[in-house]
Amino acid sequence: MLKQQLQLKLQQKLSPQQIQVMRMLELTAIELEERIKQELVDNPALEEGPEEHNDDNLLSEEENNNTETAEDISLGDYLSEDDIPDYKLEADNFSHKDRREEIPFSGNSSFHDGLLRQLGLRNLNEEDTRIAEYIIGNIDDNGYLQRSLQAISDDLIFQAGIDVSTEKLEELLQIIQDFEPAGIGATNLRECLMLQLERKPATPANLLAYRIVDEMFEEFSKKHYDKILRQLNVNKEELKDAITEITSLNPKPGGGADSFEAGGNHIIPDFIVDEQDGELTLSLNNGELPELRVNRSYADMLKDYTGNKENQTREKKDALLFVKQKLDAAQWFIDAVKQRQQTMLSVMEVILLLQREFFMTGDESTLKPMILRDVAERTGYDISTISRASNSKYVQTNFGVFPLKYFFSESMQNNSGEEISSREIKKILQECIDHEDKKKPLADDKLCELLKEKGYVIARRTVAKYREQLGIPVARLRKEI
Repeated sequence: MLKQQLQLKLQQKLSPQQIQVMRMLELTAIELEERIKQELVDNPALEEGPEEHNDDNLLSEEENNNTETAEDISLGDYLSEDDIPDYKLEADNFSHKDRREEIPFSGNSSFHDGLLRQLGLRNLNEEDTRIAEYIIGNIDDNGYLQRSLQAISDDLIFQAGIDVSTEKLEELLQIIQDFEPAGIGATNLRECLMLQLERKPATPANLLAYRIVDEMFEEFSKKHYDKILRQLNVNKEELKDAITEITSLNPKPGGGADSFEAGGNHIIPDFIVDEQDGELTLSLNNGELPELRVNRSYADMLKDYTGNKENQTREKKDALLFVKQKLDAAQWFIDAVKQRQQTMLSVMEVILLLQREFFMTGDESTLKPMILRDVAERTGYDISTISRASNSKYVQTNFGVFPLKYFFSESMQNNSGEEISSREIKKILQECIDHEDKKKPLADDKLCELLKEKGYVIARRTVAKYREQLGIPVARLRKEI
């Protein structure tokens, strides 16, 4: 049975411009530069250069409104889905980290290219070379071969039509494991360390290190040194020398080679804060960002089309709609970039105001408790906007480069009732662990007691949480010989 029903409902929707501004706000300096370059390629109505302030540059608001009324222009009526910008197709405002990761940060070759170059120096036939190249392609960024040889054998027969046994794959893998850097192509951490130790001189410390990794790797990883001393029948000094050799090895040979070869990813600060004569100055780092403006020829083209309304053909109307869409998109993009810069400056100005003492002295203990809500209340923005504006953003100061998240911390009270930052407690906790007896490291309960003696009354689970946030392992794993 069919029936009609009227329903009145309030619904809040974000406009395409708002969505674009939010996405702009999430971008870092490098990503914004890439985004602008891409928009300049995609939209011919957008170009580099200082903005032209000319009354004839674009249609006046009145002419623009008249044109829309006369021609009944609606972007959704004439654009195909392929022509609609992605910010018009997606209505959510969630983070797009997947897209962000597609932006290349370095154009240098990876360690995989280095392995392929070393492979070219080996005297292998064409089929073995293809198989070895496939094995190298399965080595992850840390330098490990996580897939089994049987799985690789199955892939080769189905994808490349090469029937190869696991024994043959093992032979080729051993050739690859002989490449630089040492440890590459290992299937796990234990094998990686053993491959590196095999290339070291046969000193007593290296030989003992190899035995420990080979025979007692689990005990070593859990720092059960007493078991190692008894089972291998060595003294503490010998064990200490062997552990020094093991800890000097690279647990991620692929990552080590990548950072050495590619030079690592450099942080480009989004803000610059200078202190001179007791005054702080804040500026956005717009070093590589070009100035943007609407293409004058496209604006003139739109005026010509709208000024000649008589005898307009279907082709001319289509051209009018296309030009207007490109001009609108260009202006939206320029406005979004400007609003991003203004929002970021407003957020950073409040952070600068709240943490002024730190920016003057660089002393971490002067950081005040500050959460997203504190900044949101002073800027008038939503908390989600503050989160976007501060996430993955960095500020350059006279004392180094810091992420904006560095300045946010929880509020706690000491014995005297004074509000302090959780970062101050973490600093005290770090100092306690740095000065502990490494032969008898402090457990969380003992750390909790030490903090109470210093006037910071916090629970043991909070101590454990702060210790984990600092990247410090439990007491047993901090123990040394």
